[in-house]
Amino acid sequence: MGKKNVTFDDIAKYTNFSKTTISRYFNNPDSLTLENQKIISDALEALNYKENKVARILANGKTEFVGILIPDLYMHYYAQMLSEILATYEKFGYKFLVFEGNLDKTIEQQYIQELLAYKIEGLIVLSHTIASKDLAAYNVPVVTIEREDQYTCSVNTDNYMGAVQATSLLCKNNCDILFHLNQQVSETTPGYQRIQGFLDICQEYNRPYKLLLTSFGRTYEENEKRIGEILQEMEENYKGKKKGIFVSNDTHANIFLNLIIRKYGCLPEEYRIVGFDDSPIASSAIIPISTVGQQIEKIAYQAMELLVMQMNERKKRKPVPLREPIHQVITPVLKRRSTTD
Repeated sequence: MGKKNVTFDDIAKYTNFSKTTISRYFNNPDSLTLENQKIISDALEALNYKENKVARILANGKTEFVGILIPDLYMHYYAQMLSEILATYEKFGYKFLVFEGNLDKTIEQQYIQELLAYKIEGLIVLSHTIASKDLAAYNVPVVTIEREDQYTCSVNTDNYMGAVQATSLLCKNNCDILFHLNQQVSETTPGYQRIQGFLDICQEYNRPYKLLLTSFGRTYEENEKRIGEILQEMEENYKGKKKGIFVSNDTHANIFLNLIIRKYGCLPEEYRIVGFDDSPIASSAIIPISTVGQQIEKIAYQAMELLVMQMNERKKRKPVPLREPIHQVITPVLKRRSTTD
C-alpha cells in the first residue's frame, strides 16, 4: 500500500468482507468468529495498518484513557504508586490523565468533571477528599487505593498486619516505650488499622506507649518542624529510655532519622525506628530504615486489573453490573534494616 493510509475499504477488499464486518472487528470483536477475527488480524499485518486513534474515539466513544486522582507527589509512597500504575500501560494498553489533589473537595470535584469531559473509561482514586458514595455516583468504573471504600472497588494493604509486624519488631528490640506517629485518621479508612494494630500489640506485650496523632503539614519544611518538636519532647520526657518509634510512612521516618543523625552523628542505641511503605527513600536512607513493605507494584497492578475488568464489562452488549464492590487486600512484607538491628 506504500505510504497511503489504509482504510476500512482497503481491508474489506483484501479480505472479501464487508466494511460493516471490518468495523465490527474493531468495535465489537466478540460478534465475529475466531476464524474471521484471525483473517482480519492477518490482513492488518499484511497491509501494515496503522490505527487512526482519533477516528476510533469519534466512532465508538472509547478513549482508552483512565483518570487518576492522587493527593500529592511529595510523599514518596504516592510518587512510587503513580509510577507503578503508569507502568501498567505495557500490559493493559490504557493511557492516563493525572490530577494532583490539594485536599479541597470542590477543586477535586472539578478535576473529576474535567476527566469525565475527556471521556475517561475508568478512574483510580488515592485522594481521601471525596466520599466513595460520591465517587460511585459518577457512573464510571472506579477503584480506590488506601482510602475509605464502602461504595467502590478497592485494593488496600493489610494495614493491621503491617502495624502488628512493625510494633512486634520494636518490642523484640527491647524498647522501654513505644511511640506511633500518625495523622488523625478516620476509622473508616484502611490506614486506621495501623493505629489499632499498634495499640493491640502494646497491650499484648504490656509495653508503655504513646500515640502521637498530629498534623505534619504539607511541605518538607512543615514536616521537619513538627517532627523536630516531637523529637525534642521525647528527648526531654524520656531521656535514658530506649524508644521504639513506629512512623506511619517512610517519608516522615526518614525525616525523623535525619534529625537524629544531625544531632548525634549516628543512630543512638536508645532509638529504634520502623516506617511504613517500603518506598525507595527507606532503603536509600543514610541508615537504611526498617519498614513495612506495601508491595506497591502488586497493589498498582491489581488496581488496574480490577478496573479493566469493570471497564471490559461495560463494553459488552449486555453488561452485568457488580452486585457489590470488590475489596482486595494485599499482605505486607516486613523489611528489617539497620534502624532495628
